[in-house]
Amino acid sequence: MTLDTMAPPERKRQGYIHELIQTEETYVEDLELVLEVFHKPMSESGRLTEAEMATIFVNWRELIMCNLKFLKALRTRKKTGGENMPIQLIGDVLASELAQMHPYICFCSCQLNAAALLQSKTNNQPDFKDFLRKIATNYRCKGMPLSSFLLKPMQRITRYPLLIKNILENTPESHADHAPLREALERAEELCFQVNEGVREKENSDRLEWMQNHVQCEGPIEHLVFNSLTNCLGPRKLLHSGRLYKTKSTRELWAFLFNDFLLLTHSAKHFSFSGSDKLFSPKTSAQLKMYKTPLFLNEVLVKMPPDPSSDEPVFHVSHIDRVYTLKTETLSERATWVQKIKAASEHFIETEKKKREKAYQARSLKTSGIGRLLVTVIEAQELKACKPNGKTNPYCELTMGAQCYTSRPASDTSNPKWNFSCQFFINDLYQDVLCITVFEKDQFSPDDFLGRTEVPVATIKKDMESKGAANRRLLLHEVPTGEVWVKLDLQLYEPSR
Repeated sequence: MTLDTMAPPERKRQGYIHELIQTEETYVEDLELVLEVFHKPMSESGRLTEAEMATIFVNWRELIMCNLKFLKALRTRKKTGGENMPIQLIGDVLASELAQMHPYICFCSCQLNAAALLQSKTNNQPDFKDFLRKIATNYRCKGMPLSSFLLKPMQRITRYPLLIKNILENTPESHADHAPLREALERAEELCFQVNEGVREKENSDRLEWMQNHVQCEGPIEHLVFNSLTNCLGPRKLLHSGRLYKTKSTRELWAFLFNDFLLLTHSAKHFSFSGSDKLFSPKTSAQLKMYKTPLFLNEVLVKMPPDPSSDEPVFHVSHIDRVYTLKTETLSERATWVQKIKAASEHFIETEKKKREKAYQARSLKTSGIGRLLVTVIEAQELKACKPNGKTNPYCELTMGAQCYTSRPASDTSNPKWNFSCQFFINDLYQDVLCITVFEKDQFSPDDFLGRTEVPVATIKKDMESKGAANRRLLLHEVPTGEVWVKLDLQLYEPSR
């Protein structure tokens, strides 16, 4: 069967396959054009530093290598069938090559920074603007500036799912290419998702770094690192930000909603701009100061006013024993703030609830064990200091297999007195091990490790035979200093007769 003799549906399928190959050839030509027409003269002109060139072009050569390999695979498959012959299978090639396109995640994540730098250079340096315009007069550019070519990788990535979908829709389910095409479509959509996630993560990271440089932190958040892990919710994310007002004083506040807390700030000195995007510009002169201690989202309740139909865009945030009445500029902004705070709060609370339930389920498992171990962690001494003042907020975690207990944290001390008691079921006298780990409770980041000690149950049995249920001093390992005092009471069940 040749292209001339095939049925109309198959001819349509082949048309879409050839469209994909032809557009890929054009795209690769554009990638190589950028290197020859723009990158080479810009690099040789000395008008940009190496860092600026890297910011604008990122990993452009990697993209070329990636798509040259893709194009070569497509051309090889096209030649396999012979001239004017249909391409029987294409999905396997697409699925395989799309899985190798990780360089696009890096490039697209940095695209906003590239565009911002290019715009800044052309706005502030007329000779650079003229230079770019001159090299863009090359006939191969067809009148398009560099900025348009830099958008092509993102445009190409988002077009792959559409091109593959067109082929798939014209491929019968009984066709050998149907399943590979479905896999290729999933790979293309997954790549788009990863690229979009990469863009969001890069923007989030840039904004958190901006906050580190423009928000003056005091008191409990003096040493807060914005761009870091939260205590229990993974990486910190900036979910929303904008201008709010205190209703009574009409004081202007800048609010930042993260996935773990809400931070209210006020400007240390006057600045003016329009839109929240401008706030995060590297050139902004904004300097913000903490207005109130951060409000942790597992402790807040956000509510609309009694009459939500009121024209005044007011809402209330309750935090422990205080209520903050805040005002937005529009009703739609109020709806956004309320929805986002509520969703983030619910997610935080649900995450903590699942963690507690998991620990409870592990303790509640019905067991036909051979005995139980009663543990009392009395105190710890000379723990490693985590705060500048030499103090810490320590707690201990006791585990035996899946069974887990956690004490309450003590406040500002390196010598906590917990007197925390719990019991473990013993399943195997010679395999079970009691593990005691001490942590520093940190609200804004993962809890710091302060040491660990382990005691095999067999050792406890041997000690009890000679000393009874006496207090024991256990040195903490993997740290320079620290010890815990515990009371261990092992009770083995009488074997059934």
